[in-house]
Amino acid sequence: MNDLAPSDGPLTNPAGNTAAPWTFLYLLATGATLVALFGVNTTILVASVLVNLAFLAFFLRHVAFASAAVRWAPEDLYGEADVDLSYRPNVSLIVACHNEALVVDSLVRGLKALHYPRSRLEIILVNDGSTDGTGELLESLTAGDRHLQVLHRPAGSHGGKPGALNAAADIARGEILVVFDADHIPRRNVIERLVRHFQDPKVSAVQGRCIVRNSVESKLARSIAIDYFSGYLVNEYGRQALFELPAYGGANCAVRATTLRRLGGWNTESVTEDTDLTLRVVMLGDRVRYDITAVDTEEGATTLGRFMSQRYRWARGHQQVWRDYRRHVLRTRHLSPLEKIESMMFLLVYHVPVLCTMTLLMTLLRIGGIGPTLTIFELLPLAALLFAGPFCELAVGLMVGRAPRRSAWSIAWMTPIFFVFMLVCTKAWVDGLLGRQYRWVKTARSSWSALDGAEDDLAPVGVPDDAREDVTA
Repeated sequence: MNDLAPSDGPLTNPAGNTAAPWTFLYLLATGATLVALFGVNTTILVASVLVNLAFLAFFLRHVAFASAAVRWAPEDLYGEADVDLSYRPNVSLIVACHNEALVVDSLVRGLKALHYPRSRLEIILVNDGSTDGTGELLESLTAGDRHLQVLHRPAGSHGGKPGALNAAADIARGEILVVFDADHIPRRNVIERLVRHFQDPKVSAVQGRCIVRNSVESKLARSIAIDYFSGYLVNEYGRQALFELPAYGGANCAVRATTLRRLGGWNTESVTEDTDLTLRVVMLGDRVRYDITAVDTEEGATTLGRFMSQRYRWARGHQQVWRDYRRHVLRTRHLSPLEKIESMMFLLVYHVPVLCTMTLLMTLLRIGGIGPTLTIFELLPLAALLFAGPFCELAVGLMVGRAPRRSAWSIAWMTPIFFVFMLVCTKAWVDGLLGRQYRWVKTARSSWSALDGAEDDLAPVGVPDDAREDVTA
């Protein structure tokens, strides 16, 4: 890991996959010491109190974000604000494609429909060692379009998605690099919405809003679509409104080319190169912005296996970023004390499900007669803190997104999904601390990718004209 102090210069790419097995010894030693000094009952009781305090802190964070979204998001989302879209820097749009034959046709059609001056836009599609004919499809789909080019990386090339993005960045000519994933279909005005923020020289990265377009394909996809309401209309919006610290999300986003090169590019040792870059930009003293009106659509996972694989990668990478950057967050001069607290909580969000798993185990022990007797007065606050905050964000997301009332029933599916998420995050935490090797793995696509006649506004497939602001089930 890079151990530069904040005054020494920008943080370049850390090594990644840093094991920390002694964490288990610390936890075991701490537990054994407390049991020896105070006994099993007192130790479990103290641990339960500390867990409740942690849940309370995150509950208050959820409520703060929901309050901010209720107060300001509708105006930003639906208001007729006078927005300056005249800024037209040179843009290089990059998409990494690895075995994306199912989606590249819709992708290219969406990219060709973008409203941005062709003289100021180049599109680089990276065929990253595909074996399913993606490269040939890309060549065919881009033939005759001078502002589109296909870059081929041989199979087995290092770095996964961040490696492919770096290869494209090396030849990109634009001042601003815009990134989409291969399953994304952007709205036509998305580039001008993203790049307008770079008129502020302190802004080095911008994140747009993503919508799940295949919510009718499965109950799981429908639940993920609801989760995106919470993530983008409440959580991301709240971080922007209250702290001006949104996250760069890795797709439907933009980064200043000079800043990226100064930081050494995307981290090829990270499986969440977006979270990694977010922290390095902030440690540099620059800012990330979130634009709720810069919209594109993407596929949600349609099977439990795909969901678990995707969330494992997110958890594994995010937890690694915590290990890489927590000390830098505490030491930096570029964040206020309150901003440092929020940044630490952001880094810990994929540790909260791990804490939930540990709490569940302690609860089972107490039900089994090990430790103090469990009372309903302890269970109620625990359940409230565990679920009230996230469900508050989900409800506010549906309200801000003006979803039909029937969509609220989809929230019921979030509870079993959350328990699966707890186990996935716990496995990722254990694997990460043990240093088990893991590489970037993309989420498998479904065939729900055609624009299906929705090219006019690139809205989500299957949503009526009067309800196309967001996907609802």
